[in-house]
Amino acid sequence: MMEKVQRFGGAMFTPVLLFSFSGIMVALAIIFKNPMIVGSIANEGTVWYGIWSVLENGAWTVFNQMELLFVIGLPIGLAKKANARAAMEAFVIYLTCNYFISSMLEYFGSFFGVDFAQEVGGDSGMKMIAGIKTLDTGIIGAIFISAIVVWLHNRYFDTKLPDFLGIFQGSSLIAILGFFTMLPIAFLICLIWPKIQMGIGSMQTFLASAGTFGVWLYTFLERILIPTGLHHFIYTPFVFGPAVVENGITKYWMAHLNEYAQTTTSIKQLFPQGGFALHGNSKIFASPGIAAAFYFTAKPEKRKKVLAILIPVTLTAVLAGITEPLEFTFLFVAPPLFVLHAVLAATMAATMYFFGVVGDMGGGFIDLLAKNWIPLFANHKGMIFTQLFIGLSFTLIYFVVFRALILKFNFATPGREAEEKEVKLYSKKEYKEAKKSGALGDVAIAGANQYTEQAAVYLEAFGGSDNIDKVNNCATRLRITVKDEGIVSPDSAFKEGGAHGVVRNGTAFQVIVGLDVPQVREQFENLLALNTENKLEE
Repeated sequence: MMEKVQRFGGAMFTPVLLFSFSGIMVALAIIFKNPMIVGSIANEGTVWYGIWSVLENGAWTVFNQMELLFVIGLPIGLAKKANARAAMEAFVIYLTCNYFISSMLEYFGSFFGVDFAQEVGGDSGMKMIAGIKTLDTGIIGAIFISAIVVWLHNRYFDTKLPDFLGIFQGSSLIAILGFFTMLPIAFLICLIWPKIQMGIGSMQTFLASAGTFGVWLYTFLERILIPTGLHHFIYTPFVFGPAVVENGITKYWMAHLNEYAQTTTSIKQLFPQGGFALHGNSKIFASPGIAAAFYFTAKPEKRKKVLAILIPVTLTAVLAGITEPLEFTFLFVAPPLFVLHAVLAATMAATMYFFGVVGDMGGGFIDLLAKNWIPLFANHKGMIFTQLFIGLSFTLIYFVVFRALILKFNFATPGREAEEKEVKLYSKKEYKEAKKSGALGDVAIAGANQYTEQAAVYLEAFGGSDNIDKVNNCATRLRITVKDEGIVSPDSAFKEGGAHGVVRNGTAFQVIVGLDVPQVREQFENLLALNTENKLEE
């Protein structure tokens, strides 16, 4: 069950990868359309204003079509076969369900307690999705419908029908099954979802009034669950879903950023829900403190090599908000430090919130600068300086506490390993060595590239292609389910291929690869296909 939940969380991350660039572009457009920042050239009606309006409208695409992205993205990560067809099936069946919902509300709205004549948006509980006036189920409805389609696809896609019905098999069969499945589903959504919307409204009020403790608990869970891959389930409903504000914090913040930038009223007073998007501060301010503690506790003769490791992973964490390469350098050798990291990250966010810091701050420094500091500086510099002071204070706290604990408990952080070995995060086996081991075989691989050798090392470490059951990935991890975990090599074998670490849970494994994981997965599957083909020929 854990393996399935982890795969589900990883699949949800597929569309999320598109949000960062779009969010930055929306933020830049808002900045350059603000006369308070760039002057009269940005007044409405100017060519400059028109150009940036065009760019802004294009950047809103992923946010305005968020439901469709999740509908399509889930099958890409979860379908066991013919992923592209599964995505098409999910898209069609999701629209079918919404047409059913729209028609049911149009003709029987009074039965469900819904006034279909209301305008979409606001308190109506309705939304236009792909031109369909329907209930606003957000990404929850999209994920729910898509998950049903994935189940139908995995179970019935290969079903063989009699020859005279052959035209109805494959994707056509899934569409047929989905059509009739959506009828009762649509009815239940019409019956239940309006009541859930009322509950969500109550939950928004509760969470908004939960104050500092609510922010602390949210941030703690978002960090502490990273090793399990379940942290997606914590932040997604808040940042991209309706947990505290309609359509999620990210979209709401972008929609109101210009308004916030032009007022002198406290942002916390205007948008207290923004406390649930402060988790990015630990990426920006904690990472330098952790890295400094590693450097100053490393053996003097190894500090130069440790520094070569820490600079790129720390910059990645601070600028881009990708912390796993840094966090997984100590998670496996010193788990208590990771727990402490989660506690300190939560305390930092709660402290900032207590002193009035809110916004959309879930990413790295680039994201923070574009979406918060630059547009808000003119009228909210006090909040920004408060955030900066608290953040840098926690950088120092991280350094002092991490350094003390590393020395006290002699944790084997980078540069402190007991055995004499080279200090490194990345050290791949040579391609020829992997080939000799049997992972590659003697046949040249079509489309082989710089990731092939890395994939070959992982495949060998997992015990070869015969031991592989399922292959998947999320943003930074290669997720593999094996048939026999007993023959899987130790973590050191994976680190020889460049892995930052390995999470083991029975037959379910997560290899921490980094942002190259989609390319590594592709080569991994190419190797599996090649080995299968060679065995069939034999």
